[in-house]
Amino acid sequence: MKVLLSLLLVTCSLTFAQNSIEQDIIDIEGKLIEWRHHFHQNPELSNQEFKTAEKIAAHLKSLGLKVETNIAKTGVVGLLEGDNPGKVVALRADIDALPVTERNNLPFKSEVRTTFLNTETGVMHACGHDTHIAILMATAEVLSKHKDKINGTIKFIFQPAEEGPPPGEEGGAKLMIKEGVLENPKVDAIFGLHINSETPVGTIRYKTEGIMAAVERFVVKVEGKQTHGSQPWSGVDPVLISAKIIDGFQTIISRESYLIEAPAVITVGKITAGTRFNIIPESAEMIGTVRTLDEDMRQLIMKRMNEMASDIANAYGGRATIEWQNNTVVTYNDPELTAQILPSLQKVAGADNVQLMKATTGGEDFSYFQEVVPGVYFFLGGMTPGETEVFPHHTPDFKIDDSGLLLGVRAFTQITLDYLNN
Repeated sequence: MKVLLSLLLVTCSLTFAQNSIEQDIIDIEGKLIEWRHHFHQNPELSNQEFKTAEKIAAHLKSLGLKVETNIAKTGVVGLLEGDNPGKVVALRADIDALPVTERNNLPFKSEVRTTFLNTETGVMHACGHDTHIAILMATAEVLSKHKDKINGTIKFIFQPAEEGPPPGEEGGAKLMIKEGVLENPKVDAIFGLHINSETPVGTIRYKTEGIMAAVERFVVKVEGKQTHGSQPWSGVDPVLISAKIIDGFQTIISRESYLIEAPAVITVGKITAGTRFNIIPESAEMIGTVRTLDEDMRQLIMKRMNEMASDIANAYGGRATIEWQNNTVVTYNDPELTAQILPSLQKVAGADNVQLMKATTGGEDFSYFQEVVPGVYFFLGGMTPGETEVFPHHTPDFKIDDSGLLLGVRAFTQITLDYLNN
């Protein structure tokens, strides 16, 4: 009888605790959306997130957390110590925006302008990092009210420059790790999420092992011979050579890559050449990205791109070289940890709403944290159910339904408590 009574009391206590936390989550929705709108209206580019970091730090300090700032230039970390000893878990949100001019008619639309790589542009949270910040700030507030239910320590990592630092600068997850963000105290596991404009609100998507691609940034420099546009035979046209190189690169994917093994992508996103309509310029430059999910394919594609750019340029009397910069490795979800948190995700979203997905050729520098400690990264639905026109990430019309954010808070809260307390 005594044992039965004890079990009943424990069950009642757990139920009361869960109800109390859920009420706090419900109550914070207004703040959550307000924060998201603020950050959306006030976006800042990579390594320039000064005001964003100030607002985050002020909030974490108001919760009584231990707060460190200026990590990896503009990063912020809050430390919440539970009342009971245990493991250390980290939750991460990226905080930078993109050089994209917003085109939608949201009442909290960004009007910020800047100059990026010598080009005037708008600045926009066109990848949803504004929602990530707000979700993690809300999660920190909810959990800070329940220290008595936490066995261990939680690190809230607000990371700058996920989209990549400016040329010539360090930044992002790599620099945070270099500066010791996963130490003192040492992190045992890390979790991250990404809002998705093409996944319905209320849905969580996940995958064990490789979920996002390794990302390389490349710059192809083409040298020709300048001449008058009316007499191309007197020069070597680097614009024509660039066009042939771009065309050649696509045959590496369509004719040389073993796509049955894994997908791969080569994209040229920017071409710069010339000053006038009637001058064939001396040089041209192309900037682009390679996405791979298999290391052997990655090595083959980079090797063939180097060979092809050089050989094509030589064939037309010019010269071409490629400079490489690794942006991310494969985002790899630890299988054991993924299995461990899956019931937590199902608990907050419903089993039918937690869906297994295929790998995506998008990239994430969260992958660098996963090289150091076990981690899981998952996707959160941000599309209005029944929406007929969906805009991808990194586009001027990108938008997210605010009603999807609260599930992110529930997911972070549940997986954190279950990981630390079980």
